[in-house]
Amino acid sequence: MTDGNPVRLAVLVSGNGTNLQAVIDRIASGGINATIACVISNRRDAFALKRAEKHNIPAIIHESSAYANRREYDAVLVDMLRDHGVALVVLAGFMRILTDVMVTAFPHAIMNIHPALLPAFPGLHAQKQALDYGVRFTGCTVHFVDGGTDTGPILLQAVVPVLEDDTEEKLAARIQHEEHRIYPEAIHLFCAGKFSVDGRRVRLSP
Repeated sequence: MTDGNPVRLAVLVSGNGTNLQAVIDRIASGGINATIACVISNRRDAFALKRAEKHNIPAIIHESSAYANRREYDAVLVDMLRDHGVALVVLAGFMRILTDVMVTAFPHAIMNIHPALLPAFPGLHAQKQALDYGVRFTGCTVHFVDGGTDTGPILLQAVVPVLEDDTEEKLAARIQHEEHRIYPEAIHLFCAGKFSVDGRRVRLSP
C-alpha cells in the first residue's frame, strides 16, 4: 500500500465506536494515509453510526435477521465492501464471528483489536478472565483475522498492569486507552506497507 493514494478502509461496528473515533481522529490529523469508505453495523442502534454520520462517512446498517446463516450474511457483506473499493477491513467492536467467506475475500486485510495479550484470554470477557486468573499484566492486541477466534497473526500489543483494586470496569477503561493508541498505529503500518506476514510472524519494517 505504498503508491501514495489513500487506502480505502471499512470499519465494522456494533456499539459505541470509540476505536472508530480514534481512527477518524488519526486520519484527520494526517497520521494515516487512508480514507474511511464506509462504516457498517449489524445493529441499527449502534452509536458508532452517529459518529460516522457526524463526519460525513457513509453509514450502513447490515442486520443479520434477513439471512439464513452467517455465510450468507458475509457474502452480502463482501459485496458491500467491494462496491466501496475497500482494501482494509477494520473490526471495531463488531460482535460477529466472521466466516471463511469474509476471511478468504480479504486475506491479511481484516484487522481486529482484542482487550488482552493474545494468545491469553481470547473470546468474550477478556478483562474478567484476566482478573479471575490473577495475572499481574494484561493489555490489548491488534491482529489479523483468520479462521479462528482471536488466533490470527499479531501486529502490535500494549501492556497494561493489573492493579490491586481493579474492577473489570477500571481495567477495561485503562486497556481501552491503549487500544486508542495502538489500533490507529497498526492501521498506519498497513497503509504505509511497513509489514510483511511470514506464517504466524508479522515482520515490521524499521
